[in-house]
Amino acid sequence: MASQAVTTGSENLSPAYHESDAGARQRLGISGYWACFNGIVRREILRYLHQRERFLSALVRPLIWLFIFAAGFRQTLGVSIIPPYETYVLYEEYIAPGLIAMILLFNAMQSSLSMVYDRETGTMRTLLVSPFPRSFLLLSKLLGGVSVALLQAYAFMLVAWFWGIQPPAITEVKLFTFYDPPSWAGDVIPKMTDPIVTSLFSIPGFIQPFAGYITVIPAIILAGLMLGSLALFMSSVIKQLENFAGVMNFVIFPMFFASSALYPLWRIREASPALFEICRLNPFTYAVEMIRFGLYGQVDTVSLAVVLGCTVVFLAAAVFAYNPSKGLIARRGGPGGSA
Repeated sequence: MASQAVTTGSENLSPAYHESDAGARQRLGISGYWACFNGIVRREILRYLHQRERFLSALVRPLIWLFIFAAGFRQTLGVSIIPPYETYVLYEEYIAPGLIAMILLFNAMQSSLSMVYDRETGTMRTLLVSPFPRSFLLLSKLLGGVSVALLQAYAFMLVAWFWGIQPPAITEVKLFTFYDPPSWAGDVIPKMTDPIVTSLFSIPGFIQPFAGYITVIPAIILAGLMLGSLALFMSSVIKQLENFAGVMNFVIFPMFFASSALYPLWRIREASPALFEICRLNPFTYAVEMIRFGLYGQVDTVSLAVVLGCTVVFLAAAVFAYNPSKGLIARRGGPGGSA
């Protein structure tokens, strides 16, 4: 009974405890929050650097698609002129943004696995009983995972650069606005006939040759935040490590294949209108497109809005799920309890 009172959450604690907890947060101040954030992020990065096999496995999957599958499909799946491309591109150049998003997706699932492991070993309890807000702790954990994913993405882009796949020189950053409403919307949402491209600012000449590697950073971070937030929520649902592989297959492969990562949406529309609508409802599609446009110095407003919206929803669901009194963790006896 005593252990249950400890793990069920803050609803069993006295008002004096809450006052002391709030006072502890005030005494910590900005330096305390920064030390906590820095410690969580450093732990994630050091854990990644000490696991060399994790680094290699993160690159094997996208490199196989790039070197083997793309070479075989090059002749049959040439991509026509579609935004943000201004000319015909080879298939391997088209799928590169999708493979970057694949890295973010698998890294998010690996972070979810580590959360499940920490919960089973009791390490998570040490983290969640600290005086810091639970939302701050989860966000710090999320940003640590995104930092690792950013390193993995640039390692892949470095290999792709030696393979001759690199974004073109960019002279200015543009805002791209185009939305094709679904057929079932009818005339409720007006259809745009042509995209609206607005110039935001120019890029200095000495940065232009490699500007795409800089302009894509916000897109990678936002996509990583969205996928990481989804993984955080999933880690509250997964009860045991043994169930993780099945959940990964249930989430990763449908999200990846039912998107624009491997094929343009217009080709999917020609093959199957129903599958096309599913791809449009897939948040991963918009993460891929945001990265694709980011490599070409453009901001896709629709993809940006969808990714931001999904990030807020997924992160709010994760914070609620890890609430010790209301969320899914409480139903299993606390963050360090048995599954």
